Amino acid sequence: MTTTAARLADIRDKVHSGTRLTFDDGLFLDRSADPFTLGELANFVREKKNGNVTYYNVNQHLNPTNVCVYRCAFCSFRADLKSPSGFVMTDEQILQRAREASAQGATELHIVGGLHHLLPYEWYLNIIRSIHREFPDLHLKAWTAVEWDWFERITKRPTKELLAEMKEAGLGSLPGGGAEIFHPEVRSKLCDYKADADQWLRVHREWHELGGKSNATMLYGHIETAEHRLDHMLRLRELQDVTGGFQTFIPLAFHPTNNPLGKDIPKPSGLMDLKVMALARLMLDNFPHIKAYWQMLTVKVAQVAQSYGADDIDGTVVHETIYHAAGSDSPQELTVRELRRLIEEAGRVPVERDTLYNEVVRQAPAEKKWATGRKLVPLN
Repeated sequence: MTTTAARLADIRDKVHSGTRLTFDDGLFLDRSADPFTLGELANFVREKKNGNVTYYNVNQHLNPTNVCVYRCAFCSFRADLKSPSGFVMTDEQILQRAREASAQGATELHIVGGLHHLLPYEWYLNIIRSIHREFPDLHLKAWTAVEWDWFERITKRPTKELLAEMKEAGLGSLPGGGAEIFHPEVRSKLCDYKADADQWLRVHREWHELGGKSNATMLYGHIETAEHRLDHMLRLRELQDVTGGFQTFIPLAFHPTNNPLGKDIPKPSGLMDLKVMALARLMLDNFPHIKAYWQMLTVKVAQVAQSYGADDIDGTVVHETIYHAAGSDSPQELTVRELRRLIEEAGRVPVERDTLYNEVVRQAPAEKKWATGRKLVPLN
């Protein structure tokens, strides 16, 4: 048996026995394992954790402003204060978006935006408070760790205090955005000045300590290396060992359109998408779920990813603007019927979930009947 084959056999034994993989194991898989072997190993872990199910949810996005004080090299969404493309939604526009989501039966409103240097923290707080007051059944997943760090800077108050205040106002969970790549060699070139890895991880740790759940992401396919990606995953795994508060990991494929970083960088290939997905499932053994976010991967790659470690395809995703600004050519939204068909075509059983991974059982699942009666069923 060759050295490569022997090493792969050793890793296969680890995966099948549930033994944690090391940084070196991950690096070997990234460099030496073929895509089919990676898929086979990741699928073993995926099915051991989540069987033949693929989860989806009925959700909408809300980006209240794109005006941002930072100029991240990869971002195509931000705008300057006086830019013709800059916007700030009014209170009524924000409530109308929530009203639309509620009427369509959405269980989640995903809220992130720019760091507007002329808007006070109270403006962001009021978004949560007012939506929750009018639509208490709508789960509000809001503000990335970078936004929380910004709130701390402009209020001079500790993030844990701000998190508790927003939780009291109706905040349901935290999204995973803003993580990008943790390693300072890369992060300093992607998004210098904004929250670093320690600050990002601290915000999520504090939220978990308050009893909250959150997601985690990683932006890949730009100037990072396999070592940087594995470092990122292992930092997340380490925090998850301590808090257990992460629900799902979402690898985010870099889109090069309309941003400075993408001038000479192509979009990641489908094979790279699947490799990163599989490695995430293998390395993040303490994460319950891995999500294939169809808006960034394309629908077709997200389908295949269900055999490469992913057990979630995200949701209807109405009004997504951030990744479309960066050149995503995925549909603006998918209906429930389309989501279920895509999952079934991938050989999986579609299960609607809410943000906290309770199963949503509806009287009728078709998109025209989203608003019909529903109940939540714990999955664990």
